[in-house]
Amino acid sequence: MDKKLIRKMVQKCFVQYRHDDSLPFGEAEFDEIYIRIVKQKNEEPEADLHDIINDAVYEFLAT
Repeated sequence: MDKKLIRKMVQKCFVQYRHDDSLPFGEAEFDEIYIRIVKQKNEEPEADLHDIINDAVYEFLAT
């Protein structure tokens, strides 16, 4: 999966949660979210990528 595309999609998701255009965490945290997204997509290939990303961002913000 294209990491740059996932990064842009994660950034857009954070904007929906009232964050500015920058990611509110460092590269290590993004890598964790990215790995979680890729793993989920591989486990459920029919799942919508937007839904997976929204779930990952929500989970990050909720913890």
